[in-house]
Amino acid sequence: MKIEFLGTGTSMGVPRMACDCPVCISKNSRNKRLRSSVLLTLNNENILIDCGPDFRQQMLRAGTKSLAAILLTHEHYDHVGGLDDVRPFGQLNIYAERRVLDAIQHNMPYSFAEKKYKGVPEFLLNEITDKPFSVGNWHFQPIHLKHQNLPVFGYRIGNFAYLTDFNAIDEKEFEKLQNLEILVIDALRQRPHPSHNSLEEALAFTTKINAKRTYFTHICHAMGLHEDVEKILPKNVWLAYDGLEIFI
Repeated sequence: MKIEFLGTGTSMGVPRMACDCPVCISKNSRNKRLRSSVLLTLNNENILIDCGPDFRQQMLRAGTKSLAAILLTHEHYDHVGGLDDVRPFGQLNIYAERRVLDAIQHNMPYSFAEKKYKGVPEFLLNEITDKPFSVGNWHFQPIHLKHQNLPVFGYRIGNFAYLTDFNAIDEKEFEKLQNLEILVIDALRQRPHPSHNSLEEALAFTTKINAKRTYFTHICHAMGLHEDVEKILPKNVWLAYDGLEIFI
């Protein structure tokens, strides 16, 4: 399986508008981050996790020609704001909790009208719970997370897990995260935040989960320069960056 990081930034992306901090004016491409999303590829079939407002730009950069389905972690705009742009991929299956599916229907009523306007995006909505589910030959285990007070889903696929936008996890959910080859986990910045992991908190989760390799995502400009932060991370932990491809 190939995992491609389409975006590794926070809700405002990096560089942030109207900011001239060292990260935002950096010329290093690894300090430029679109909104967070990953593309999973297995046997030429593509699954997208989250579809933010940079989706069009990300698909053009990746050269993606087809999508089998989209999994959503939660309903915040930086994770669903690109759904109107999925039209070139035809009717798509969306997998999410009922609350998230209801939000999509509320925000995009034109896609669910009895008489649709020509050319609107078309979706097949699939409600998921904390039970494992399958998409074709793919098998997913949802992981319950807390984004402050908002329930969020992470996903485990084989020996890979993707956990974004959270800062709390029930103890029982750690049982679903044993024996991972690769973990991708939220790490917003170095100082604390009410709904995201700080770097210190992300490192603590990383130690507890103990995957062989860990990558941090959903990173804001306040994390610091990519090249500086990488120097202080453990040897099996990295900052992800846009366009990074890893394999399992």
